Amino acid sequence: MFGRPDIREEEIAEVVDTLRSGWLGTGPKVSAFERDFAAYTASAHALALASCTAGLQLSMHVAGIGPGDEVIVPSMTFAATANAVVQRGATPVLADVDPRTCNLDPADVEQRMTSRTRAIIPVHFAGRPCDMGRLGDLARRNDLTMIEDCAHAIEALWDGRHVGTFGAAGVFSFYVTKNVVTAEGGMLITADPEIAARVKRLALHGLSADAWERFSDRGYRHYEVVEPGYKMNMTDMQAALGIHQLARVESNLVRRQEVWARYDLAFADLPLDVPAPEEPGTRHARHLYTVLLQLDELTAGRDEIMAALHRQRIGCGVHYRAVHRHPYYRDMFVPDPRTLPNADDISDRTLSLPLGSGLSDGDVADVIDALRRTLAHYRRR
Repeated sequence: MFGRPDIREEEIAEVVDTLRSGWLGTGPKVSAFERDFAAYTASAHALALASCTAGLQLSMHVAGIGPGDEVIVPSMTFAATANAVVQRGATPVLADVDPRTCNLDPADVEQRMTSRTRAIIPVHFAGRPCDMGRLGDLARRNDLTMIEDCAHAIEALWDGRHVGTFGAAGVFSFYVTKNVVTAEGGMLITADPEIAARVKRLALHGLSADAWERFSDRGYRHYEVVEPGYKMNMTDMQAALGIHQLARVESNLVRRQEVWARYDLAFADLPLDVPAPEEPGTRHARHLYTVLLQLDELTAGRDEIMAALHRQRIGCGVHYRAVHRHPYYRDMFVPDPRTLPNADDISDRTLSLPLGSGLSDGDVADVIDALRRTLAHYRRR
């Protein structure tokens, strides 16, 4: 199974405790999870949300992004990054990525900027930090809002700082396949108290007080709708998982690093490119182990190879089919894929292999044996 969550007895007990408490919605466990996450990332404010996507949408809203504005996003990302821009009535400008790291290429970003560019959304692909020095400099020099998509990158560091702390806001994902799991859920971090206050309000209908504040033991408090908001809050049921998942985040990273090193060694002689090494001064969060198949040395395409692995009970995935290849974005924004050559090439060749702290040594050996056997079968003689 690809991306199986590592759920242990601590999480199960915490969920049961939540059920017995009678408080299932946004309450004390969400607050505890927010405090823990803020401390872990050394951020001033952390707001727990329904998803990373919700964090992107709220970030766009608070930044005042709207019709007529352009926001630069990488084409090599999940569609949510671009969707958040479209949902504000703005135009996503899809930029190319580095062919080895799959991260946003600052030089390409600069070429695509216009007088209408309002924001940049770097995506720390697979857990690898983007070049926050060059991207941050671009944002500062051109007065652009930077919102970091850290869906893959909870543990990632750039120059000793957690990703998500370089822009106006950083948003993280706790989806079921992520390094910290709450089934669904996300977190927005920011150093700006005004952004934090507004995100908290907008995430729950624009109310001046959430349910925990309104119905606590201090007595009922009336609320006011300060501005029309959304329903994007996290629940205590989700936070009950996150509290213990976050407590193990560093030890789990060590295990994924071990698996990563075994893969690198085992695949060095195969017709594929293993992930690029960590850049100096950074820490990779090791969320996805993505290889790039050398298709000119193989008699089969990526999808056929993936199907062969599935027949051997090896779960794998594709991260990603570039945004510009999806019909909506192709037809509306990128009619010519040659304008995004690196993202286009990666779309055909990328293959993500199982990587998780719950993998046993036997599981890792099975993945290695299956991939070696499959590529030997399809390798050109």
